[in-house]
Amino acid sequence: MSKPAIGRRWLPLNALRAFEGVAKHGSFTVAANTLLISQSALSRHVIALETLIGAQLFERRPHSLVLTQAGAHLLPAVIKSFDRLEYALDDIRNEGTPTQRTLRVQMPPSFAVQLAVPILRDFRRASSEVEIDLVSPSAVGPPLSDVDVAVIYSKPTVTHMIADLLWPVRLNLLCHPQLAAKFADKDLPTFLAGNELIHVRLAAQPRHHLWAQFMRQAGISSVNFERGLVFDTATLAVQYALSGEGVALVDENLFSEEIRAGRLVRPYEGTLDDGYGYYLITHPEALGDTAIALFRSWLIERFGKTAPSADSALRLAVSNE
Repeated sequence: MSKPAIGRRWLPLNALRAFEGVAKHGSFTVAANTLLISQSALSRHVIALETLIGAQLFERRPHSLVLTQAGAHLLPAVIKSFDRLEYALDDIRNEGTPTQRTLRVQMPPSFAVQLAVPILRDFRRASSEVEIDLVSPSAVGPPLSDVDVAVIYSKPTVTHMIADLLWPVRLNLLCHPQLAAKFADKDLPTFLAGNELIHVRLAAQPRHHLWAQFMRQAGISSVNFERGLVFDTATLAVQYALSGEGVALVDENLFSEEIRAGRLVRPYEGTLDDGYGYYLITHPEALGDTAIALFRSWLIERFGKTAPSADSALRLAVSNE
């Protein structure tokens, strides 16, 4: 039987502030000094909170504190809730005065390198009251717990999070134009056999996953797809291809500028759709935040020509599939 819900009138705000302080600083002593209360009072607040929820929030080690699973689940909700209270109070206090709001935005490395500068530059011109704090983790997977919105490279799975498809990824062959010209009279298997294959690593997938899928789809069994260099990001893979060596299998939408400038070409037709896409991930509760809603609608509109509208966005999440 589930326990009764904790009503708002019983929310332990002081205890939650104490928990946030200890989690941020990793120390009861530092947190107590920051909050200007005694360490014993701080400890009582944390213990009272643990008693209320029936779970331990910290694993207390001899020389450190580590969040338990319950603590890691609670911390981002506490931080975001207090942040929103601060923003609302500041808005009221400064009514009529422009206020700055900082959004913590997550983007994958290749997306950030190729598109973040024009995206964030144009957004800042349109919404100068919103500052952007950009983070770019290397792993494919769910958003970090402390970000407001996230662009994720992912396959879709159902969850409570809201995910707007910016565009479905279509992987194409790209190489240096001189390389394409050298093999202009050859068929695709001969071209692939005669050049180095450039791989992009995907989390939880074999090192040569993408090329293996491409070869299978193209019906090519005579070419060894396990040879060649493996890179962590598509940007690094393309940088190698730009040197004149090898052929990369990447999303050409990310490298449209290099293609328009003639630095990269598609030597052969053939596209691989492996189910991945770029999704804008937002927590449902965050849609009430004006800055988050503004950034979300602006980004959806920017990619609206190549992706479904917000009204038809799927409720999806990300996984390491």
